[in-house]
Amino acid sequence: MRRVQGLIGVVALVALWWLLAATVFAEGGAVPTPAAVLASMGRDGWAFYGPNASATLTAAVQGFLWGNGLAIGVALLVLLVPRLEAVATQLAVISYCVPLLAIGPIVLVVFGGEATVVFLAAISVFFTTLIGALLGLRSADRASLDLVTVYGGGRLARLRYVQVISALPSTFAGLKISAPSALLGAIIGEYLGSNDQGLGVSLMISQQQFQVPRTWGLALVAGLIAGLGYALVALVARVVTPWSRGESR
Repeated sequence: MRRVQGLIGVVALVALWWLLAATVFAEGGAVPTPAAVLASMGRDGWAFYGPNASATLTAAVQGFLWGNGLAIGVALLVLLVPRLEAVATQLAVISYCVPLLAIGPIVLVVFGGEATVVFLAAISVFFTTLIGALLGLRSADRASLDLVTVYGGGRLARLRYVQVISALPSTFAGLKISAPSALLGAIIGEYLGSNDQGLGVSLMISQQQFQVPRTWGLALVAGLIAGLGYALVALVARVVTPWSRGESR
């Protein structure tokens, strides 16, 4: 039922897009019809979209792995050393509140090149995953923790057998949100001119040259990649945490 509702929503959105392009925005040309966008994408083909999407996706995946790996590592460290919680939380909030466009030029000057794209992708996912992991680790069942303690288990045993398993659903919830966020961070990094190829670079060039259908096509490809990333993490979550399906409904 939810898939049918989602399909209906997509069809309605495309219909609204088509209606606005053919009526309200027909004269200016700023909003091309879906047919015009698809025709432009067909003309550009894989030779244009393939390398650009691959460059952005590669940097986004690297940032996704680095940012989420660091977030999960910090969450585990905070659980083992509670005194670090205030510092870790403050750093996470700062990373979330500071605009990427504000720190992007600084990172570009310090690191340069593709490292800037990866860094912005990583910082885009750090806060969400850290908070999700911390909440999950703290939601462990108290009776299960006491049981491990009764059988002689220490802090690491409680973490391994109870808290990590308890944290999986909320951690994967953060990872699902992080997948599109990593792509957005990578595109913003490319907007800063730190890369010669990618969706962000192509979007900037298309805007400057007023190639409207191509700009919309690039935005559509970016949205599709972000949606596929979310769906892939959600699929992994369903396989790894089958007991959480009922809770998510």
